[in-house]
Amino acid sequence: MADAPVPKMIFVNLPVGDLPASIAFYEAVGAVRNNDFADDSAQMISFSDTIHAMLLTRERFASFTPRRIPNAHETAQVLLCLSEASRKAVDATVDRALAAGGTEPNPKQDHGFMYGRNFADLDGHIWEIMWMDVAAAMAAGQEQPIDA
Repeated sequence: MADAPVPKMIFVNLPVGDLPASIAFYEAVGAVRNNDFADDSAQMISFSDTIHAMLLTRERFASFTPRRIPNAHETAQVLLCLSEASRKAVDATVDRALAAGGTEPNPKQDHGFMYGRNFADLDGHIWEIMWMDVAAAMAAGQEQPIDA
């Protein structure tokens, strides 16, 4: 019998200025710490069984690349997106991020079949939180363009 396929996972590596403060921020948003992958320069946090982030001090992050690490308060290299089960869950996640010291840098998006808000963490990394009614999105087809 063949082994069942292992689901793909994602590990997002984020440079942070204050590791303990970033850990507290992400726990407030709803992520869970995984201390199997942690030391004084790194902490793995998990949003699900397949979605993880590695919070790395800027010095530790710099050890993985020779490129300059941009200031995420001034530039955007990537926009991260997490799905939620409902509009209410989108609002709850973003509200927790705001209460923990995050900001909401962009206006919410409401396309009827898709609803999203966003937050920037303490270091300026932007996370988009979204809900989508997939059946309604498929039925809408090209009639309702999604702004990127």
